[in-house]
Amino acid sequence: MTDAYWRRTRRLTVWLLLAWGVVAFVPVFFARELSVEVFGWPLGFWLASQGALLGFCAIVIIYARCMNRLEAEQAPDERR
Repeated sequence: MTDAYWRRTRRLTVWLLLAWGVVAFVPVFFARELSVEVFGWPLGFWLASQGALLGFCAIVIIYARCMNRLEAEQAPDERR
């Protein structure tokens, strides 16, 4: 595998890790501002946690598609 392949793989991984951090921490931080309670639990935290799950699934799907595309671009003789 070439250096360009690994450089693109690392860049993709770094961007998706940053996206993971944003999805994990930003919604929960702002969830306090929603003061509605449902069954004694704050609605904002529930919405943030459900949205985070969707965000994590999107990150995995993006990673899989991008890596499939990167691996398809590699020449057949360079594959293991």
